[in-house]
Parts: sequence; structure tokens; C-alpha cells
Amino acid sequence: MTEIRATTDEDLDVFVETLHAAFGLFPETPADGRGVWWAALEMDRGLLALAADGRPVGTAGAYTFELTLPGKVLAPAAGVSGVGVLPTHRRQGMLSAMMRHQLTELRARGEFLSVLLASEASIYGRFGYGPATYTQRLTVPRDKGAFALTRARGKAGATGGSGTGSVELLRRAACGEILEAVYDRYRRAQPGALSRPHRWWDLAAGQPPVSGAPRYVAVHRDADGVPDGYASYSIEAGTLTVDETITTDDTVFTALAEFVLGHDLVTDVVFKHLPPQHPLRWQLADFRAGRVSDDTDWLWLRLLDVPRALAARGWSTDGDLVLAVDDPFLGEHDRYLLSVRNGKAACAPTDREPDLSLDIGDLGSVYLGGTAPGTLVRAGHIHAHHPGAAALADALFGTERPPHCLHWF
Repeated sequence: MTEIRATTDEDLDVFVETLHAAFGLFPETPADGRGVWWAALEMDRGLLALAADGRPVGTAGAYTFELTLPGKVLAPAAGVSGVGVLPTHRRQGMLSAMMRHQLTELRARGEFLSVLLASEASIYGRFGYGPATYTQRLTVPRDKGAFALTRARGKAGATGGSGTGSVELLRRAACGEILEAVYDRYRRAQPGALSRPHRWWDLAAGQPPVSGAPRYVAVHRDADGVPDGYASYSIEAGTLTVDETITTDDTVFTALAEFVLGHDLVTDVVFKHLPPQHPLRWQLADFRAGRVSDDTDWLWLRLLDVPRALAARGWSTDGDLVLAVDDPFLGEHDRYLLSVRNGKAACAPTDREPDLSLDIGDLGSVYLGGTAPGTLVRAGHIHAHHPGAAALADALFGTERPPHCLHWF
């Protein structure tokens, strides 16, 4: 019989070793414990699965984040990570047991949202998670990176934002505080974005530019000299790769994009993380110059308390919708009345006939507005009980700004 127990700080080494073994990897061993992704692990939120003889054979962890919801609402969210089972103990129900144990603990903490990045798309749907944000890579040959001359073009020159800003080139090691401050302002305005706690930056835990890996950073400053955007990048074998471009101002993004696309001695410029339907391709003189690849899911989301979660986010359209929600992993089947008025929602159990019947994972997919309920109706995931139900749900769950997440955890 498998035992699942909570971890403490003393379990860090065995947690890391077990997790790496589950993926067939070997952990790095930095002298000061900095600059590795697990430096930010919260060991009071971890789990170890033990075999009958007491050996650790599985791990699961969680981070404490804030998730930006539609309406610029900041909500607590558990960031599930570090999940793995040794190859010798797979397909024995151990992963399911850990996930059920973890969901029970998250609810006991009072959390109503859980998010993760799925290593395989076929795994976490079983546990009630659904893909909620999407990302793609855009590659632009530098010799085809000219911008079109449009009416909007005159508002954003190579020096940025309103034409009065500037771009400064810094090294990653010299601008950590700037990156942290700009990202924090960005994530508070961007639906789907996660917080990056200070300790992540301080410990250089994660992927660039959070990590201390050598990078150049193009920092955009407004007319008053205040940083309002950045692009972190590296160059290898003639390809300039942008880790992330952080700003909520389209003209600042344009200035940063023009900066990297104008870099000398570069063949291609790769933007690693852009949301679907990003306007950059439309800004290029040659629309076909931008080649989209790695168009994929990113943040997966699970609702742990449906009424609290639906009442927490902002809404842009009034209406009433009855949702019959099936949660097979936890064996729960409930019906809720969602009533939205003036951007606020109330949600409570009801006996009214449902407008939509859906799985808890599908509710996670539509929750941030990144997936239209009507799309899942057409796909056969959601059942609409009358002709107008899908259109009403699309109007209610739709958002002005599509959700996007850049944070790796």
C-alpha cells in the first residue's frame, strides 16, 4: 500500500532526486543552491509517495501564485509542479492517488483555483484540468522584418511607445530589479498571467530571464525615463531568440520588436512566446514573413470551488446561465446558476434545468476566456440544451483581451 505524506525542508534533496529519476535526468549541483529551478520549491506544499518499504517513489509540489483573471482581478492560485512517479511504479494508481490527495489539501487550504503546465496533454484532463491559455512561436527572417507603413505606424517609431520613448540595452545581471518591476505591472493587467514572487528573482529560479543565464535585455523607457517594457534575448548561430517581450502597451511592443528585428549579423529573429492572434504579423510589410510554429497549450486550469471561482472573475456582459458540471475524478455532480450583472457574478447551486452540461476540465478551459464555450460545443465536449445556449455562454465568458501566460514553473 502506498503512503503519501507531506514534505518538509529536510526532504528537499530526496524530493529533487526522486523527481529527476522519474524523468531520467540528473540534477545539477550548484555550490550555493542558486540558479536552479527547484530553488523556489515550497517544501511545506510538497508530497512524497512512499512504497511499502518506505522508499520514495513519487513526488508532487505546488507554488503559491496570484493569477490575473478577466477584469484585472488578482486571485490566489496553486501552481502544481514537480509531479513524477518512478518508472518502476507507474500504472499502479500512484499518480491518481497523489493528485487526489493534493486536490483535497488545496481545498482544505481554502484555494479555489489550481494551475499547471502539462508535460503531456493526455495526462491532466483525467484530473479535471483543462487547457486555458495558449502560446506560439513566431520566426521572422531579418531581411523580411520591415514594418508596413500604416496609420498606426506613425505612432510608434524605432524609439518606441508614443515616439518619445527610448530603448536601452542592458545585460541581465545589471537589470534584475527593472525586470521584476516591469513584469509585476504587466502581470497585474494581463489575464492569465501569474505572479513571479520576489524569491524567484532573488534565487534565479526558473527559465530566462528569471534565471541568471547570460542575456541581453532591451529595456523600453517612457518619456519620463520610467521602464515600461523589456525584451530578453540571446543570439546563437545567427538566430536571435527572444525569451519574452513584456509590456501591455502595443506601441511599446512595436518598438521592442523593431529593435530586435533590426539587429545586425542576425539571420532570423524568434519570438518564443506570443499569444494567438497577436498583431505582429499584421505589422510586417510581408505578412508571410512571420512563420508560426509550436502553437500549443500553456497554462492548464482546474476549478476547486465552482461558485467562488465564477464569482471571482470580472464579466463584460449581463446574463443568466445554468451549468451542469460533472467532476468525475472527485465524484461530484452539481448544477449552478450563474447570474452576471454590471460586471459582477453570483453563482449558487440550483434546481433549474441546465443550459449547458460540461466537464470540470472544460469549465477550466473556458474560465479565462481563452477558449469559447461554443468551440467545445462544436467539438462535442459541452452539451448545449437549447439553440441559444452556446451563443449566450460565448458572450458571457468572452474577454476583451485574450489570456496569456509566460511564466514557467
